[in-house]
Amino acid sequence: MPFETRTGDGFTVSDDAARFDILLAHRWISEQSYWGKGIPYATFAAAIRGSLTFAAYGSDGEMAAMARVVTDRATFGWLCDVFVDEAHRGKGLGKALMVYLKAHPDLQGLRRMHLATADAHELYRQFGFTELTGVDRWMEIRDSDLYTRGR
Repeated sequence: MPFETRTGDGFTVSDDAARFDILLAHRWISEQSYWGKGIPYATFAAAIRGSLTFAAYGSDGEMAAMARVVTDRATFGWLCDVFVDEAHRGKGLGKALMVYLKAHPDLQGLRRMHLATADAHELYRQFGFTELTGVDRWMEIRDSDLYTRGR
């Protein structure tokens, strides 16, 4: 059964996969985001299938914002692909997504939750995120232009 909440201004936030508009979400991330430019549809669809994905919907049922969490639903989560459609920015949907995330039953009791952002630090600080600790222990393999140059 989907987990849903309503915002004070008529939006519904839900993890209902049947409602999620993957074509619109792919367009947002592949064309308008700074972090996922050019991501192939098949790659994006696989990422959605492997994540807890949720979205905000207007009273008309149209998707207005989205986010996903890559998680084992027990110990760790990585919040990513947070996106609010340009027509709906400034309506508090970023905060609504974060309130929803904090209340979601599959994300309770996680020992660690991560995210990366270029410009929304103050939003995430309001919900308990801080600078990464123990950065000397973290490592990564990074291929920043994978989507634009192909596999």
